Amino acid sequence: MGDAIITRVPTTLEIDDTVFETAYTRKFEKRTRYAPRDPRKVLCFIPGVVLKIHVTPGRKIGRGDHLLVLEAMKMRNDISSPEGGTVKQVHVAVGQMVTKGQLLIEFE
Repeated sequence: MGDAIITRVPTTLEIDDTVFETAYTRKFEKRTRYAPRDPRKVLCFIPGVVLKIHVTPGRKIGRGDHLLVLEAMKMRNDISSPEGGTVKQVHVAVGQMVTKGQLLIEFE
């Protein structure tokens, strides 16, 4: 077994005039930072197979309109538009296997 060295970076937090002592590990310092979702991109939330695509590039859609059907774990998931806009590009095809986080559809 290797020697695991856990170093902690001491810091203080002030919340509502109360000071708290805390320590962050190196793992915490190297974590992937939160990045807000890009509203112009629809990403796959679960691995699966694209069964049907309801949109084409250039088509104007509204919030909640159906974009595509994704089959994952023997369930059909209807992927809807989170926002209105114009479809810039469809990055998948019917029958294609997709992975979690893969770009499916992009808006202008």
